[in-house]
Amino acid sequence: MAEPADGYNDSSTHSTDSYHETIHIEPLYEAFLCPLTRKIMHNPVTLETGQTFEREAIEKWLRECTVNGKPPTCPVTGKVLSSTELNPSIALRNTIEEWTQRNEAARLDVASRSLSIGNSETEVLQALGYVTELCLMNRAQKSSVRRGELIPLVADMLKSTSRRVRLKALETLRILAEEDDDNKENVAVGDTIRTIVKFLSHEHSQEREEAVSLLYELSKNASLCEKIGDVTGAILILVGMSSSKSENVLTVERAEKTLENLEKYEKNVRQMAENGRLRPLLTLLLQGSPDTQLSMAAYLGELVLSNDVKVFVAETAGSALVNVMRSGNKQAREAALKALNQISSYETSAKILIEAGILPPLVKDLFMVGSNQLPMRLKEVSATILANLVACGVNFESIPLDHNRQTLVSEDIVHNLLHLISNTGPAIECKLLQVLVGLTSSSSTVSNIVAAIKSSGATISLIQFIEAPQREVRMAAIKLLNNISPHMGQDLADSFRADGSQLSSLVSVMAENNGISDEQAAAAGLLADLPERDSVLTRRLLEENAFMIIISKVKRIRQGEIRGGRFATPFLEGLVRILYRVTYMLDENSFIVLAQEHNLAALFTELLQMNGVDTVQAVSAAALENLSQKSKLLTRIPDPPQPRFCWFCLGKTTQDTAGICRVHHGFCSIRDTFCLLDGKAVENLVSLLDHTKEQVVEASLAAICTLLEDGVDIEEGVIVLCEAEGIRPILEVLCENRTEVLRQRAVWAVERILRREDIAFDISGDQNVGTALVEAFRNGDYRTRQIAERALKHVDKLPNFSGIFTKMST
Repeated sequence: MAEPADGYNDSSTHSTDSYHETIHIEPLYEAFLCPLTRKIMHNPVTLETGQTFEREAIEKWLRECTVNGKPPTCPVTGKVLSSTELNPSIALRNTIEEWTQRNEAARLDVASRSLSIGNSETEVLQALGYVTELCLMNRAQKSSVRRGELIPLVADMLKSTSRRVRLKALETLRILAEEDDDNKENVAVGDTIRTIVKFLSHEHSQEREEAVSLLYELSKNASLCEKIGDVTGAILILVGMSSSKSENVLTVERAEKTLENLEKYEKNVRQMAENGRLRPLLTLLLQGSPDTQLSMAAYLGELVLSNDVKVFVAETAGSALVNVMRSGNKQAREAALKALNQISSYETSAKILIEAGILPPLVKDLFMVGSNQLPMRLKEVSATILANLVACGVNFESIPLDHNRQTLVSEDIVHNLLHLISNTGPAIECKLLQVLVGLTSSSSTVSNIVAAIKSSGATISLIQFIEAPQREVRMAAIKLLNNISPHMGQDLADSFRADGSQLSSLVSVMAENNGISDEQAAAAGLLADLPERDSVLTRRLLEENAFMIIISKVKRIRQGEIRGGRFATPFLEGLVRILYRVTYMLDENSFIVLAQEHNLAALFTELLQMNGVDTVQAVSAAALENLSQKSKLLTRIPDPPQPRFCWFCLGKTTQDTAGICRVHHGFCSIRDTFCLLDGKAVENLVSLLDHTKEQVVEASLAAICTLLEDGVDIEEGVIVLCEAEGIRPILEVLCENRTEVLRQRAVWAVERILRREDIAFDISGDQNVGTALVEAFRNGDYRTRQIAERALKHVDKLPNFSGIFTKMST
């Protein structure tokens, strides 16, 4: 038997010859083989010599004879041909075809028996190799394979434990599916597609590559695209592969092309969008039929998008969605609004939408009444979008909303917003309050909003939202009031005095013990901005137990018992500023008792050490100034000594001075009389004199000056400052001349210090101090110049008989 010249050869299989022997097919006759190619002939033709050849092979031979300048000859006999006519050998061709069909049928039959999980790896690979060879050799045989029901058997091999078998099965299925829709359908029967998808996640790159190539072939059949998309995780994995940096180029390319084929079905497009592949959805949104566009816009509104995707969507489809808002029907506008709601929630994408012109139609939808107005559920979406846009920090003063050039901060627009807030449900109320929060968070627009609130008389209605049962509404209202409180503190204080329930609600918010929230920080900031000398309001806070709550909170924050992340600092600042109010009420016994019982002077002294929290340090120093000014009134002056004869004193009386304050000449303590000499108050205040923030230095110096004012022992106060090493820092404050307030305060303090001749003598040689006093003498206000004159006399810079200014009591 002759050897077949077209035998299948694969490194993973035995030769076709061996396979033939195993299944005992009919012998291959010599007459079937072309003498030139030694392969089985498919189109045999005969020369005049009677020799038969494959047409293509003999035609090539005859061409070569002509090219070489030789007469045409028979390749077998060598005889010169008188005619090159090729006569088809129909009978032989039919015989070969019949032989081939019988043998291929026999081989396929054996292959079907070999394709079993229980057979050896070699046997299965031989069978798969033959099926592959047969299909590559003759496309028509793909139908024979299908009719022989081998495709399900090949698909079963995907579950083999042998990786070589699995790889060969994937390759075989791909070859079977190529350019044959019937075979594609047959491959997809049962759970084969699900099995193929599993290979996409295999650790071996060859299996992933073969699997994605097979899926690509199947996806060319439109009817299978939906079936592939229905396999859980298929699109997600393909999306990941298409953007992978680690997969080989072919795998990435096949994954991308498979996804492009799957885009034929909207359901698949939606899945892709869910997994971050938005372009197909946006293409349908921009180019699809009206119904498709509506469907895609609606679905876009349901997606949870990452921030970078929001930017991409805004850039690609933002203008189109805005146009739908302007001119679409209600259903289309609803879909567009929901999509825009998603996109607008990120600062960068929100700015893109503003540039696309979203504000005019959005505000129009919010304010529109009548038959064409949006239902309340969509007005809520519009309000949410507007709140998102306002939060992005654009200058809304420069964006016109209509032909009248009104802007979002125009009085009429703000009045309309306030009207909606008072006449809609909690959901819209909350979002519109957030809009006003955003607008009042900007220093450039807050004044417009404050003016509109005042002109509309909406202060009381806004304050009422503090008691809203919905936490989000209440929080938005408190934030808004906190933002406007520096500009209309007295108006808010008047409203709080009219109805104390809102004040009670704010105190309750601050008292919550679930960490430190944004709402608590805003509540504390709001109360802190109310006029600090409003005694009626301060008494109301005392009645509400607010100060005890605040003291407890401050101590717990100071001790690290409460952690509030980014809201801890503004919350603490607000609490300390509220507590500061107590120091303006020390003419009333109840507040003195409060300060004594809770040792407020010591607490404020501790807060001086909170480096990095400038407001807390400045307010604490100012509080200590107020407390220290009361020390000379609260100190208990010892009883006059009783006269008694003393031999050693020659009849003079004696007095025990133990425990007597050097400055106040009475019995003092930081708790009972708020005396700064008790504890570390003086040292802490001195340490703040070189602070970078002028407000901290001003407050600290003012507190220190209470030890030098009339009514206390000034000389002892100077000694105390010397012991605390505070003289040089005060002189440096004078020389730096950072603000007019600091210069005035420093000149006053230095003049008091220089009353001690020894200090005046030491300082007289300091040229910087002398220059600073001369500058104050030349450029200060009337009082500062007068005090500077006295200071210059102390250091002999001016003669004592100088009478430039009329003397004035100090």
